[in-house]
Amino acid sequence: MGKFPANFMIGAATAAHQVEGHNIYSDFWAMEHAPHSVYKEPSLDAVDHYNRYEEDILLLKEAGCNAYRFSIEWARIEPVAGEFNEQEIGHYRDVLNFCHQQGVTPVVTLHHFSSPKWLVSAGGWENEATIEAFGRYCRHVVSELGGLIPYICTINEANMGKQITKIMKRMMGGGAKQKNNAEVQVGLNTDLGTRMEHYYRELGEIFGIPPGQVQPFLSPRTEQGEHIIMKCHETARRIIKELYPDIQVGITFSLYDHQALPGGEPFVQLEQQEDFLVYLPYLQGDDFLGVQNYSRKIHGPDGVVPPDAAAKLTKMGYENYPAALGNVLDFVSEHWKKPIFITENGLSGDNDEDRVTFIREALKGVQDRIAKGIPVIGYTYWSLLDNFEWQLGYDQTFGLIAVDRSTQTRHPKESLSVLGAISKAGL
Repeated sequence: MGKFPANFMIGAATAAHQVEGHNIYSDFWAMEHAPHSVYKEPSLDAVDHYNRYEEDILLLKEAGCNAYRFSIEWARIEPVAGEFNEQEIGHYRDVLNFCHQQGVTPVVTLHHFSSPKWLVSAGGWENEATIEAFGRYCRHVVSELGGLIPYICTINEANMGKQITKIMKRMMGGGAKQKNNAEVQVGLNTDLGTRMEHYYRELGEIFGIPPGQVQPFLSPRTEQGEHIIMKCHETARRIIKELYPDIQVGITFSLYDHQALPGGEPFVQLEQQEDFLVYLPYLQGDDFLGVQNYSRKIHGPDGVVPPDAAAKLTKMGYENYPAALGNVLDFVSEHWKKPIFITENGLSGDNDEDRVTFIREALKGVQDRIAKGIPVIGYTYWSLLDNFEWQLGYDQTFGLIAVDRSTQTRHPKESLSVLGAISKAGL
């Protein structure tokens, strides 16, 4: 295979709460510090990307990459409802300017899982008032920074609450082969039991509302919650286009490569409908779609089938299957004819040779689809840095750059060089 198109974007992604550190006004900070927290450890200073972003972006650029996807942290911008922190706006302005100075295209996510603590105390992602609040936040950010942002993802993995809901139902329904904690494409551990009961009670006290009403973004979601999130997206898109019509606006979804064994076809069709197709009416005004894929999911006549015993698994516990990305592009392109941006794809593992192989094979699949005419415009690997993987803490190693958190020293991996070389010269 040759080079990617001249304007193709290749780089890496991060999320603010996972890398910046000291996100003290966020719901996650509160949840991590609950006495019976289900989080393995708190994020604390994370990998100090807030102070070391120049070093990290330079490592990405010097390897040969030309794009960086990162999120702006709502809890920093609006730590108190209706009160904006201009110093934090200045920080993200500096990040954006530095990207442009280095010739790196910034791709901004406005909401990547974490929310202000006050939002959850007010009902979170099941409260219709969140639509107006998200619009207010988006208007302020885009008014201040929109001239520096060419691409905006409004919401990261808008379908994640639905995927969590399905996993919880499978676990509650029993069946050993259904209890696969690695089904979700982020570091969520869905253990149940006494610890969870204590934890939920504590969350009610922390957020000042009944435990059953605590609704952070990463929680089982009702149909009303689904509607609220997509109305947040539509509201943000309208505001962005009103202020800066040239900004390219999209949203991202967590999408598996759903495959059927004989008798599993109805399950595949249902999953594809629930994970993606049901959202299409909300996306008609979008400029691009963010696709996020890590593995496949196999369905038999009784539902999800775990990977074969001989299958190679990632550190997260799901199958190492880089061909999944190309298959997902095939599926999405049947229903979405506008540009596609691969906003996340990656592998957690301590053997970087596995990561190098994964990147090469995944990107070969992307090139094959571009050759078929699928309009893929970019690829940002997850993630730039080994970081805080939500409930799983710091054990997972997705990064192109390792970090010694005792000194915050960066150690670029061979996979970063390989990704950069592909960006410059192709496969």
